[in-house]
Amino acid sequence: MMKRFLTVFAITLFVVGCSTNKKKNNLNKVFRYNEASNITTLDPAFAKDLRTIWATNQLFNGLVQLNDSLEVLPDIASSWDVLNGGKTYIFHLRTDVLFHKHPLFGSDSTRTVVAEDFVYSFNRLKDPSVASPGKWVLEHVKEYRALDSFTFKVELHEPFPPFLSLMSMRYCAVVPEEAILFFKDKFRSNPIGTGPFQFKLWVENTKLVFRKNQQYHERDQEGNRLPYMEAVAISFLSDKQSEFLQFVQGNLDFLNSIDASYKDDLLTTDGSLTERYKNKIYMMRGPYLNTEYLGVYLDSEEDEVQSLKIRKALNYAFDREKMILYLRNGIGTPAVNGFIPKGLPSFCNMKGYDYQPKIAKELVKSYMEETGAREPSVTISTNSQYLDLCKYIQREVEKTGLNIEIDVMPPSTLRQTKVNGQLSVFRGSWVADYPDAENYLFIFHSDKFSPNGPNYTHYKNKDFNKLFETSIQTVDKKERQKLYQKMDSLLMSSAPVIPLYYDEVVRFTQKNVRGLGMNPINHLSLKRVKKL
Repeated sequence: MMKRFLTVFAITLFVVGCSTNKKKNNLNKVFRYNEASNITTLDPAFAKDLRTIWATNQLFNGLVQLNDSLEVLPDIASSWDVLNGGKTYIFHLRTDVLFHKHPLFGSDSTRTVVAEDFVYSFNRLKDPSVASPGKWVLEHVKEYRALDSFTFKVELHEPFPPFLSLMSMRYCAVVPEEAILFFKDKFRSNPIGTGPFQFKLWVENTKLVFRKNQQYHERDQEGNRLPYMEAVAISFLSDKQSEFLQFVQGNLDFLNSIDASYKDDLLTTDGSLTERYKNKIYMMRGPYLNTEYLGVYLDSEEDEVQSLKIRKALNYAFDREKMILYLRNGIGTPAVNGFIPKGLPSFCNMKGYDYQPKIAKELVKSYMEETGAREPSVTISTNSQYLDLCKYIQREVEKTGLNIEIDVMPPSTLRQTKVNGQLSVFRGSWVADYPDAENYLFIFHSDKFSPNGPNYTHYKNKDFNKLFETSIQTVDKKERQKLYQKMDSLLMSSAPVIPLYYDEVVRFTQKNVRGLGMNPINHLSLKRVKKL
């Protein structure tokens, strides 16, 4: 009897063990992450925010792609020629790129991507009836056409060196005409692309699933077809604390955010993992092409912000290193240089505005003597997410004799009033759409005044404009970088902005995740990810 019992017990353990191992093996084939902000579309023509870019990056390809060093590499275009002094681009397409399988393509369930598909995709991007927020990426393009099935020509109005970087954006991904004509507006939830994963299931606000594209064109160095993972599963927990708990419990493979609700539990004040987690999870950090700043509306009716002395005093009056250490747990780099952030080759190590409280006091005193103002005051407008930073700046600046008021408003109100020039000083951030310093400097050209452009400060300088116009026609990278640095220096001397910090990408993964990578534009690529 005992022998029979032991035999049954052993079999039970074996079955349970096999079931557990099978479940573990299946999980090791699925990459799981959460998107707290939700996703509203999977159409690359509307990939204007990071959450949509991440998702569509798994489903679609363009002519070129960026690696983690932000170098432009081939994608559907295997190579290209740049002619006519940088005005003409001839892209030579791969002949083995297939659209995801779907009955729309007939008996073969798929077809090869050809140059005419890029003509159609670009036409769609520009179509007013589509109303894509990404149509601006083609504003430098004069014309484009298919020279043959696998040769695509693009002609620019004038040379524009960042053009290839622009082509790496998801806006420029290729889409099949058959799918757009069939699904129309519903293509947003029925995407068909060429990417390493293909669409499987979307229960909106609950779960999104992609499956491995068995016919994906890219291979690794050993010749193995990418991707390695069988599936990607995206959940939509809106509560950051719940997301964090799911991650530490091992139910998510990746965490990309640091929220106030758990940052002190996760990180030490110097930005390292706390003892509780340092042996359980893995952390990566590096430069992020995002400059956080206070902007000054130079057409404001407030006399204080019209004064260069007050703007410089604001820049000198607070310690950015302390601010990052105590309010951001060491995440970020003090913005004591220019507006161009670390992570770009054009980053300038010039001396900007560091902590000089004595100079700040002297500037405020000089302003008061010149104007007769007894209680000069400046209002800083922000949303609640950055209230702690603004309160810190308030405390420090008021030591100079300049009063600071803080106006807290919803993010949508802040955006709208900023665009309409109703705020004298506002908290802002500028995240790069593409990895070129032109993306940070064009927002200060006088042709870009808000509300018709992103020059929210209404900064105007003829010398800056001339340097900018020269730079975008300068093909030589080193010469262009020098021009960018001159513009950045000129900008800082006028102080229409108070740079706060250059942000960092911070990623947390489970210990078994390999090959995730990281880049300064914080894009997510899962085609080379493995789980051990």
